[in-house]
Amino acid sequence: MSSVQKSLRIPADLANAIEEEAERSGRDFSAVSIELLTEAVKMKRCPGIFFADGPSGRRARIVGTGLDVWEVIATYRSLDKKYDRLRKAYHWLSEPQLRAALSYYKLYAEEIDRQIAKNLAWSKEQLAHRHPSLVQDQS
Repeated sequence: MSSVQKSLRIPADLANAIEEEAERSGRDFSAVSIELLTEAVKMKRCPGIFFADGPSGRRARIVGTGLDVWEVIATYRSLDKKYDRLRKAYHWLSEPQLRAALSYYKLYAEEIDRQIAKNLAWSKEQLAHRHPSLVQDQS
């Protein structure tokens, strides 16, 4: 990804908040600022989406649910991209919530495809090693 250098004036309290986040996360001011700006642009482009930390890093989630966008899209793909079947599979989600996930995928397909591929690549052995509490004891 290419970058462009720009000068930006931000309020002192915002700069302090970014510096605190950078210190807390062990990253530099620029990295945290870029992450926050990127997420803000994505949320503005896709109302109904927010970002949350998780075991595999930050990811796009659907507001008002515990669902990541990749989860809904993986289901959508498994249903041959049939919207009516997706509605039935996620009957508890509103139309705007499902549309937010689909819109996000339309704009950021590579990101979501990477997350789906990453999750499909897990083996039982990897899961047992990394998250032993998620594996049933076979004894």
